[in-house]
Amino acid sequence: MNVHEYQAKEIFAKYGVPVPRGYVATTVEEAVENAKKLGGKIWVVKAQIHAGGRGLGGGVKLAKSLDEVKELANEILGMTLVTHQTGPEGKLVQKVYIEEGADIADELYLGVVLDRAQEMPVIMASTEGGMAIEDVAAATPEKIIKVAVDPAIGFKGYHGRELAFGLGLPKEQIGKFVKFASALYQVYMENDAEMIEINPLVKTGAGDFVALDGKMGFDDSALGRHPDIEAMRDLSEEDADEREAGEYGLSYIALDGEIGCMVNGAGLAMGTMDTINYMGGTPANFLDVGGKANAETVAKGFEIILKNKNVKAIFVNIFGGIVRCDRIANGILEATKLVDVHVPVVVRLDGTNAPEAAQILKNAGIANVIAATDLGDGAKKAVAAAKGEL
Repeated sequence: MNVHEYQAKEIFAKYGVPVPRGYVATTVEEAVENAKKLGGKIWVVKAQIHAGGRGLGGGVKLAKSLDEVKELANEILGMTLVTHQTGPEGKLVQKVYIEEGADIADELYLGVVLDRAQEMPVIMASTEGGMAIEDVAAATPEKIIKVAVDPAIGFKGYHGRELAFGLGLPKEQIGKFVKFASALYQVYMENDAEMIEINPLVKTGAGDFVALDGKMGFDDSALGRHPDIEAMRDLSEEDADEREAGEYGLSYIALDGEIGCMVNGAGLAMGTMDTINYMGGTPANFLDVGGKANAETVAKGFEIILKNKNVKAIFVNIFGGIVRCDRIANGILEATKLVDVHVPVVVRLDGTNAPEAAQILKNAGIANVIAATDLGDGAKKAVAAAKGEL
């Protein structure tokens, strides 16, 4: 689960991570009132969407008068903001964050992510604040300092000093930076975060450190321990199909190809998509039906896949272990009754009750269901079906 910038900063502030003052607004009038409440002569009007690159997309702008706050809020609210993380369809801006201006002497980058290879959190820092960290990693990877923190030990002063030395901070600022990084690590660990990114982390003229931006992502499986964070969920920012799939126990991610995939198990799903690509096709989605699939969930999977108008064929690739193949076969039959399955469906079922499943599909006599013997055969037939060659 992701949260908005203003919500991430609310969490930061609880742990003593310095952030500028600001207020969220959903109307132009509220934005102006928030600017008045903050006082001062400079404000920043920030679009609130679950994506990075807002500034480059025109979603973060500086206002030097209340009239400019009004003008910019009117411009940004309701716009479809397109960034490198939203895709070409962009995201509708429904909220803006009005924030006080900051005294910026330098811009840095600071983030915390889970390194699955090392099985521990890694704190990353860079002097290249304000730039996409992916671009920095590609062009100048030596400018990213990485420090792994063993959770059994926790964050220590030497972790912070290693980062500070790597950033080339003067000695009088090292203590402040170590305190900032320590608080951020505490935010990460105590809230079951998957990712925290501050870009830019501002160093002020007085040598203080302030989180000018804030992104946070959380482990969905741990939200039961954090009802306050779960309450921050903004469903309007989430993909409606992915959300609907989750309600039925399906893991679904939309892609931009033309072959719909229905698979059980994340590893097999990724292998299936790779094989489709190898055979010259493009997957339209990732869909893992999990180990508790039944006729209803399989039918719902077909319904969600077929909402994508680009889908020209569906490849059902099930290896029956926990989930029985006959359940999947019955689900396919149920789907044809509930949903207009108007594209060819290539089916490869193997494992528990596979012979029974094959008989069920054979007896059904569905014209556009094509049997496959194995993964390679299924992917090849799915690609051919999508091209109209079957």
